[in-house]
Amino acid sequence: MVEARVAQLTGVYAVSALGRGADAQLAGVLAGVPAFGPVRRFDTAARRVTVAATVPEVGTLPDELAAAIDEACRAAGLDREGRTGCALLLAVHGGPATGPAPAVLAGQLAARCGLSGHTRVYTSACVSASTAVADAAAQITRGDVERVVVAAGYLVEPDQFALFDAGRALAVDGAVRPFSAGRRGLLLGDGVAAVVLESSSGRRRGGADPVATVAGWGRAGDAFHPCQPEPGGSGLARAVGGALRRAGLTPQAVGYVNANATGTAQSDAAEAAALRRALGGHATEVPVSSTKSVHGHALEASGLLELVVTALALRHGELPVNAGWRGPDEACPLNVITTAPRRTTATHALTLNAAFGGANTALLVGVG
Repeated sequence: MVEARVAQLTGVYAVSALGRGADAQLAGVLAGVPAFGPVRRFDTAARRVTVAATVPEVGTLPDELAAAIDEACRAAGLDREGRTGCALLLAVHGGPATGPAPAVLAGQLAARCGLSGHTRVYTSACVSASTAVADAAAQITRGDVERVVVAAGYLVEPDQFALFDAGRALAVDGAVRPFSAGRRGLLLGDGVAAVVLESSSGRRRGGADPVATVAGWGRAGDAFHPCQPEPGGSGLARAVGGALRRAGLTPQAVGYVNANATGTAQSDAAEAAALRRALGGHATEVPVSSTKSVHGHALEASGLLELVVTALALRHGELPVNAGWRGPDEACPLNVITTAPRRTTATHALTLNAAFGGANTALLVGVG
């Protein structure tokens, strides 16, 4: 019998307002102290909201992405020779920018970091990075490739900040309160991350032990509204169901959910409905939190940053707190982690993402 190929995370690295490196992300989400503060990178005098979770001293996005890719490859034990033929899947913003176009940036990063395989860019808003991870895992499990680097980056900048502020999506009270009564909206945050995914059947001499596996993934659309999720959570529920079916697991196998929950009234309620639809009665038992409550919403990079913290927390055996909690909302009847990190022996967790236009993704992470 041929052993099934599994996509393993063998190298991870991330930067956010919580700090630099994987250890800083884990420590930050477990501490549960929100990293939001006044934006000093550009003028916010004309804005309703003036805070975000930004890295104090940050380079250009290309420089930060290159550094993250190099660090993730080093963590995976990949030297320059080991990177030969390795593909790069890059998730970044696709709109007007001062830097190179996404496809050009991907080529520049691949050359700079010694990745000589093909490149692909993802500009599908807040599911960009999670879609890239799903594609990478699919390529590996099909046997198309042995390893892939996925990188993603968003640094808080004036254009997107102004759009979210003008749309009254940003929390005027300066806090993100996922699933909580009295939640007022989202806040943006810096996020740059890179991971190396490798086939479980292609064990390298000197290769790093896997941090986790991408055991399943699912993608589905709402086709409901340009900005609002389908209230019943049908699209996200289908994505979760697809991830579970691909992994051959039941809802009861899910020991934690790092929710997309942005702290907005409609999207959090729709996500709670999606979890009830996808997980049944287990939805009221499984621990849930949204780490956006501490590191903010990193837009195109959210899916990768949250995959990293979910995998690290599951491996560590301690689940992040849902910061900003003010009390339960009857529209979100979930087992939210509200006071302190929660110990766990669970082996599988979901990390969920959703985007304007009704796009939904679910990644199922496994350890042990």
